Order: sequence, then structure tokens, then C-alpha cells
Amino acid sequence: MTKFSELKLNAKVLKAIEEAGYETPTPIQAGAIPAALEGRDVLGIAQTGTGKTASFTLPMITALARGRARARMPRSLVLCPTRELAAQVAENFDTYAKHVKLTKALLIGGVSFKEQDILIDKGVDVLIATPGRLLDHFERGKLLLTGVQIMVIDEADRMLDMGFIPDIERIFSLTPFTRQTLFFSATMAPEIERITNTFLSNPARVEVARQATASETIEQGVVIFKASRKDREGSEKRRVLRALIDGEGEKLTNGIIFCNRKTDVDICAKSLKKYGHDAAPIHGDLDQSQRTKTLDAFREGQLRILVASDVAARGLDVPSVSHVFNFDVPGHAEDYVHRIGRTGRAGREGKAITICVPRDEKNLGDVESLIQKEIPRLDNPAPAEPPKRRKRKDEGKDIPEAKVEAHSEGTPSAPDAKPQDAQKRNTRRGGRGRSSGEPVVGMGDHMPSFIALSFEERRTE
Repeated sequence: MTKFSELKLNAKVLKAIEEAGYETPTPIQAGAIPAALEGRDVLGIAQTGTGKTASFTLPMITALARGRARARMPRSLVLCPTRELAAQVAENFDTYAKHVKLTKALLIGGVSFKEQDILIDKGVDVLIATPGRLLDHFERGKLLLTGVQIMVIDEADRMLDMGFIPDIERIFSLTPFTRQTLFFSATMAPEIERITNTFLSNPARVEVARQATASETIEQGVVIFKASRKDREGSEKRRVLRALIDGEGEKLTNGIIFCNRKTDVDICAKSLKKYGHDAAPIHGDLDQSQRTKTLDAFREGQLRILVASDVAARGLDVPSVSHVFNFDVPGHAEDYVHRIGRTGRAGREGKAITICVPRDEKNLGDVESLIQKEIPRLDNPAPAEPPKRRKRKDEGKDIPEAKVEAHSEGTPSAPDAKPQDAQKRNTRRGGRGRSSGEPVVGMGDHMPSFIALSFEERRTE
């Protein structure tokens, strides 16, 4: 079995790897690092969690150990689809480059342009960025990409999902033709394959089979749920989620709830907080400082439940997650394996529960086909409540006996009212309660005196 010491990495990098507690590279690392050290383009196909980040950070640090960055001209560029993944890559550089004098800058949304400009002006060896923020700096004239020697595209399939492919193509055109390109993706959609054929030169292809089975330490289950009415699906589904969480009791030390839509992330988090659960949302529309604060609280055990979208949680490494709840069945079967892989890590036990509504049953079938097993069905812990009967205004109030009789007879509520008065009143109201055959008189058999007056007489009266 290959060891890191056999991969011709910089001695200071090997020291940092040893201090981090790693000895043996993963398959993607063992295949990509030697080719990257030779200066070849690399096309790596592997899912999140297989060690892709070290596959490009380790050879980059080794290659950049000699040389010096110039102002506004980074020597290397790493593009990531989300802020969280970019921040995680930056942490990896800090870990593996701590014995090497390299500078880095992180360009992501939600952070002041001024702070980022100061770093770029000093000159950086490693620039880690999301595509949108990188182009913002370029268009403001604060950044030049003509000095990029190594360019990395991480999570290219997510770039495609998020609509970043046009930005990626533009960024490629701004970098030197002689650059080295390290390109990583979990899948090879036609659009991604077109880009690799266009911008990569005779790449070394390193492919690690995409994980199609969940860890055996993860207990899986699914609740087949159908709402009592279509307009009540959201609230009833959240009630099922709360019942599942309550049912786990103290076994749920911390958990992640995945939703397909950002709006559901916010609504679920608010619902859980309303009912006394310690929960907070994380998705792409939140301010970066808030996202970082929420993630740090969850990692440190100060937050029990994290409600997340797939994009925000992509690539996050949070140890010791006891439970994962899928509020929605994911649209892509591979995302199910990615989601539940947040629990049951490093041989620990974990539990993953999914809520499936009728329209998601096809997606559930795709998931079961991928993992090649049927997910056990669970009983609904919160059966639908019977529809509530609307109360009358006077329901539950003490009504005087005379009023009850009056209502039942259709007569006035006053106990001393005369029957003939009631008959006249009902006649004026349009005949309610009159005897059959009696003519309708309209407003009554009298005419107010002012109607008989002429217009002039009314004016002078």
C-alpha cells in the first residue's frame, strides 16, 4: 500500500501531513498527486468525502514552495461552488502549508471587498474563490489572472447545477494557456465533459467509483406520508418531523435536517424553534457571517439541530452527527448517499430517517435502486388530526332560558314581549315568522311624514 512518504512531496508538507495524523493516501490522492507533481493536467472523478481536497492542495503547496507572488497576480487559483466549501479548502491549506511560507486569500461573498483588496494588493500564492466574487474583483480592476500557474476546479458538477459554467469558461479564458489544470467532479455530465475536452491538455484521468452504498453503521428508515388535504401538507409534514425528533429522545445528540428548497429550510427552522427545539437554518441566501456563526456553533456542540439545503451543506465535514433527517427525498439519488453520509462516520453508529410524500415516491425508488436495497418503512408517528369543527360565537356560554325559548320560537328575546309585537316586527323584516297567506307589506303600512313633503317644503322645514 502506498504511503505519503513515497509520493515525492515536499519534506515540510510531509511533516504537516504526519502532524495531522495521516499516513496512507486515499485512492483519489494516490492517483492524482503523482500526476499533478509531474505538471500534468488531472481529471479526477470522485465524490465528496474521498479526500479530493488533499489531492490538489498537497501537490500545489509542493509546487509553490519556491517562488514569490506579485501584487494583484495570484500564482494559483482554486474555484469552489459555495462559500463553505471554499472556506474548508482554505482550512486545508492552513493545515498542510503551516511549515511553508505561502500566502493565501479567500474571496467569497458576504465579506468586505476592502479587506479582500488589501490581501490581493500584497500578493498571494494561493487564491481560493467562488466564481461570482472572483469576477467581481476582476471587473473592478483589482485582480489580474495572467500569473496563474495552477488552476483548480472543485465540485464541477455543483458548478453546473448552480449555473456557474459560463463564469468558469470566462475565467479559463483570462488565465494563461500554459497553466496546469486540476479538474474534479463527482459526475461527468455532457457539459462538463465538453469543458474538459476544451480546456484540459491530455489530462491524467483518475476515477474513483462513486459511492452507491451507505455505511452499514447507519440505520435507515422512511415514513410514507400523505396529508389529509393538499393545503395542509406543509404543516402536517412538519408535525411528522417534530414527532420523529421527539421520538429519538436523548439518542439524538445532534442532527442535520435536509430540505430541497431554501424556503422550507427557513420554515422548518422557525417551526422547530417555536416548539422548543434548538435549531438554526443554513442556506445560500443567508449572510456569510451568519452562516459561519451557525456552522461553528453546530461543530462545537452549541447548536443541536442544523436545517440545511444541499448546496450549503455540500462538502461540510462535521464529525459525530448522530442523526440525519430528510424532510424531502432528494431529486438526485446520489445526493441521498451524500446526505446520510454526514452521520455514521469513522465507524460510529448513525440514523437516517426520510419523509416521503406521494409525489416523491419515484425519487425514493431511484434511491433504492442506487443503494440496491429497500429502505425499511416506519410508522407515521403523528397521524393526521381530524378536521376542527368551527365554534359558534355563543357556544359554551350560559344563555338565559327565556332567550333559548325566544330563539326556538322565532320571537324577540325580551321575556315580556307581546306576540303581536313579534308578528309586526317579523312582517317588517320581510315576513319571517308570518302565518301562511298573509301579504307582504314591505316596509310597513305607514308612510313617514317627510316623504309627503315637497322638495321646497323639506328645504325650509
